Amino acid sequence: MDIALNTIRGIAFIITQPIIILGMIVFALVFYKQNKKTVVMQKMIIGEPLNSPFELTISQIVIGILAGVIGSVILSYLGVMFDEHSAIGLIFLVSLLLMFINPRYICFSYSGAIIGFISVGLNEIATLNKGVVLNFFGQTINLSNIDILKIDVVSLMTLVGVLHIIEGLLVLIDGKKGSIPVFTNKDGNIIGGFALKRYWLLPITIMVLGATSRITGTGNGISIATPEGWPFINSGFSLAAINAGIISILPLFAGVGYNSITFTKNKTQKTLISGGMIFSFGLLLTLVAQFGNNNFLTKLLVIVFAPLAHEGMLRLNKYIENKGEIKYISSADSIMVLDVAPNTPAEEMGIKSGDKIIEINNRKIESEEQIISIMTGTSNFFWFKIKKPSGEVKEVHYNKMNPGKRLGLIFVPLGVPKDSVVVKFDETKFSDVLNKIKNKKDE
Repeated sequence: MDIALNTIRGIAFIITQPIIILGMIVFALVFYKQNKKTVVMQKMIIGEPLNSPFELTISQIVIGILAGVIGSVILSYLGVMFDEHSAIGLIFLVSLLLMFINPRYICFSYSGAIIGFISVGLNEIATLNKGVVLNFFGQTINLSNIDILKIDVVSLMTLVGVLHIIEGLLVLIDGKKGSIPVFTNKDGNIIGGFALKRYWLLPITIMVLGATSRITGTGNGISIATPEGWPFINSGFSLAAINAGIISILPLFAGVGYNSITFTKNKTQKTLISGGMIFSFGLLLTLVAQFGNNNFLTKLLVIVFAPLAHEGMLRLNKYIENKGEIKYISSADSIMVLDVAPNTPAEEMGIKSGDKIIEINNRKIESEEQIISIMTGTSNFFWFKIKKPSGEVKEVHYNKMNPGKRLGLIFVPLGVPKDSVVVKFDETKFSDVLNKIKNKKDE
């Protein structure tokens, strides 16, 4: 219990310090700005925003803090620990630098591999060159005393693995919020899909062994009552060293995100697949990491495994998407519903994403323009005949319609109307998709 309490106390320290609060406010403003764009796009396409920018931002911050607590407790109980001279915080700095090369490289699989490779390389140089002394500009350097970036590979890769486990859970729970309907042209047909983009800020704590002062307060460290068999991972620290040393709590921030577009799955299916893959990758990496202290070769294999397996996961996800059957496409005898706006007549009738509109008021539907024409000329009572994805055909009706109400349906058009918002998707970034949608709307 002491482990959990001290970990939570470390998180509480992070989120109550003025400088940390200021940093969280900055990130919240960045999130809010992105969410505001998302809501604008939703309103332009759907007619109604699915969530407000404030709701989207608050959920990111609150869920991120909760996820940070869970991740920190897991790391503590596993016994993930670093030496005070390891400079483990560099993994977060390297992630930010890699983001400028390509946003997807912000993932800790890449920065962790780089930091781990440098650490193992320097340690191997020190081992192979015991007693070797070099002279640089009058300064003597004993290669056997190199103690820079000395990071335990097991703890490092376990940290990366646990962060991916938490990221997978975040995608499963919160990944589909803020989704935007998008369209593309394939083989002469318009198909619909969803663009998903979500980021979370995780405050986490990591145990540091041998620190001379506490980061979470005054004193020389903390005494932790550990459960039997702790630490559970095969780290490079012996129990004797842990018992004799000083353990401190190092507060850090981790940024995780999810960015995807799908034309073959609904929002829930896509986040289940993506979140499940990320979670499984994190669990597998955590298990593989336990072989990282056997010898130099196994350390390298574990370090290389992280980015390669992550790339493999991304490619598998892309393969599943490309091989999937197109889900949202209209046909000559029915119009596909891509999405349904909240608190609208369509939602009240029980129409769902993936349903097909066959008839309105006993009139066959052959185009989305025909639906608008019928709805404009009808009274406040009308009925739809819809076909569910299961093949079931049913009738739904509504009797409270008035000229000021929006139906709340987003259709997949049969063709490319002059005034439609159609976005060509060809591996562009999410921001490009949003810009294209907005530009077409402004024309």
